[in-house]
Amino acid sequence: MGFTDFVSDAGLTLLDHWVKTRSYIVGYGPSQADVKVFQSFKESPKVEKFPHAYRWYKHIATFESEFSQLPGDPSKAATAYGPESSELPINPAKAPEKEEDDDEVDLFGSDDEEEDAEAAKVREQRLAEYAAKKAGKTKPAAKSMVTLDVKPWDDETDMKLLEESVRAIEKEGLVWGASKMIPVGFGIKKLQINLVVEDEKVSLDELQEEIQDLEEYVQSSDIAAMMKL
Repeated sequence: MGFTDFVSDAGLTLLDHWVKTRSYIVGYGPSQADVKVFQSFKESPKVEKFPHAYRWYKHIATFESEFSQLPGDPSKAATAYGPESSELPINPAKAPEKEEDDDEVDLFGSDDEEEDAEAAKVREQRLAEYAAKKAGKTKPAAKSMVTLDVKPWDDETDMKLLEESVRAIEKEGLVWGASKMIPVGFGIKKLQINLVVEDEKVSLDELQEEIQDLEEYVQSSDIAAMMKL
């Protein structure tokens, strides 16, 4: 089936779903497939409605000067790419009824209109135990795993110092992970680095601003992929 269009909400939703778990339209690197789909847009997708399509669009825009050099078949139309019918999102099956929580207790008394003092005492005790048990439970912090692309100015940039400068950024709730250097053309390599952030503690926009402030080494940075943990 492939993509239908990149104007209607339905067409953009299809793209948004497609790149939710992918950095590129086809394969593991930028290609003519990304070029054709990118060139079908007159403006960037709205980040509020289509966050994954927006992330993909901004990432591919960083390769715009290299479009003619990217691999793939430039004669194919954008609609030649995308999901087959078997890959389209489907309506999920009706969720099973939620199992009764082991912690749940009968918070209601007897149906009898009159409740003696002993029954009321037991009921109040159970309510207190239930409240104490719930108060002792803390929800785990929401986290995201992010893949960040950091581009240098040119092929003379010291990539080792660039990476050291990026990793020197420390924040509560930020953990740097594995990294690698990826060729982007003309002898230039970009740093691709993984990180895990606690969503409530670390703003990715602010983190990218701090990386951008490393003006001696960094030209730009982009979020290549993001996944909630």
